[in-house]
Amino acid sequence: MKKALIVVDMQNDFVDGSLGTKEAQEIVEAVEKKVKAAREMGTELLFTRDTHGEDYLQTKEGKSLPVIHCVKETEGWEIIDCLKPYADRIFDKETFGSIALADYVAEQGYESIELVGLCTDICVVSNALLLKARLPETDIIVDRSCCAGVTPESHEAALSTMQMCQIQIL
Repeated sequence: MKKALIVVDMQNDFVDGSLGTKEAQEIVEAVEKKVKAAREMGTELLFTRDTHGEDYLQTKEGKSLPVIHCVKETEGWEIIDCLKPYADRIFDKETFGSIALADYVAEQGYESIELVGLCTDICVVSNALLLKARLPETDIIVDRSCCAGVTPESHEAALSTMQMCQIQIL
């Protein structure tokens, strides 16, 4: 079975930087373990990277979330160190979901696509729903133990939303 593991926005700013949380820090070990196991099984690893410019605060998103983060070519924008060796294919994205990722995945013929990462309630849910819309007959899976939301409550709400949209929650 052809599989992909998508690692969403496991970047310094979301783990222990400007938008970091203890919940994000708590999933790092589990995500690293899952990524290593996927590599050993021959599962394709795909990463997303939230990417903003110096003008972030002037953008629509920046006006709603006025915290500078993931500015291209900064340390906060980088994938966390323990996952860097696995991040061969990265999709930079200017917004929550990546249409380029969804299009790439659709061309590959995966039978199963699993997502892990940050933040469950923003970028994970956005990408999972894009994938489900693009590939309605493909198994789309989210591992709750390898995701963290902005808050524990919004994490759970996003998982419930995805489950209602026929995305499998582990």
